[in-house]
Amino acid sequence: MKVDGAAYRSIWVDPQDGWSLRIIDQTGLPWSFDVPRLRQMEEVAHAIRTMQVRGAPLIGATAAYGLCLALRRDSSSEAMEQAAMTLRRTRPTAVNLAWALDRMLTRLRNTPQADRIATAYLEAAAIADEDVAQNASIGRHGLPLIERVAREKPGGHVNVLTHCNAGWLATVDWGTALAPIYMAHDAGIDLHVWVDETRPRNQGASLTAWELGKHGVAHTVIADNAGGHLMQRKEVDLVIVGADRVTSHGDVANKIGTYLKALASRDNTVPFWVALPSSTIDWAAADGLADIPIEERSSAEVTNITGQAVDGRVINVRVAATGSPAANPAFDVTPARLVSGLITERGRCDASSDGLLSLFPERRA
Repeated sequence: MKVDGAAYRSIWVDPQDGWSLRIIDQTGLPWSFDVPRLRQMEEVAHAIRTMQVRGAPLIGATAAYGLCLALRRDSSSEAMEQAAMTLRRTRPTAVNLAWALDRMLTRLRNTPQADRIATAYLEAAAIADEDVAQNASIGRHGLPLIERVAREKPGGHVNVLTHCNAGWLATVDWGTALAPIYMAHDAGIDLHVWVDETRPRNQGASLTAWELGKHGVAHTVIADNAGGHLMQRKEVDLVIVGADRVTSHGDVANKIGTYLKALASRDNTVPFWVALPSSTIDWAAADGLADIPIEERSSAEVTNITGQAVDGRVINVRVAATGSPAANPAFDVTPARLVSGLITERGRCDASSDGLLSLFPERRA
């Protein structure tokens, strides 16, 4: 995708030295576009933990590259396993993190120590490239959902609602939930996106709105609680969200507030679709409420908010009463029964074990 005409991925190896990492610091958006250089595994772990990089697919790719940096310092088996454990502990909910590290370790444990660094970079690059290809495929499989609304709706104007950020900033490129939207826009469909602000970190207002604007997609930022109202007024044709983990039975863990959008969608007969790469499926988990750990983040994300003052300064202010405690569960679980369907790189399916196995039959064993 492009920023002011220049093509970017959300993570890449610095071409000048061929080994350090460059990321887009998402904590600075939309006020500043910063591209820090990461040289140590600890810097990668910090970037994941503090959400300089976030989004399940991007977290996985970043962790893979983080292991590459760790091996540059010490490529022994003991150090490699310890580094993977450190990276694994940075975020608990997104399954792509563990998936990417397990894939890296499977390859590297069977690689002679002298070859591990080069092999690690090749495997991390493969993970990143596959993510781009998968997300492009998700876009192609999701595009017909938008095209159908455009054909059947008088005037052809399509309103899509999305929650959190599931665009290219949450992946290596293209995005998951936003990939069909970008393709619909590029195909000339009259499209508009309702962008949930997505408290408490405002990934919708700061990230989704930023990248849609950079790409020229018409959009409007709304308060999180406005979605149901807009559905009642028939101003939402389709909801597409991403996911941080999907169980083998189709339950979906995504940014807090997704479950409420699914309930409102069901009450107003608005299709509710979830877009995800197969690396986000946790085949070992069956019950989303029982099997998916929910990350509890700092209460300061709820009590405080960061924004730009009228004089241009980016400041952090408290919005809650002094002394009031706050809880901050970062994700919720949407039961499969509320999901119209899943959009993956292999196609669309029902949010169920049978639906997923129809696209991934190799998992039947």
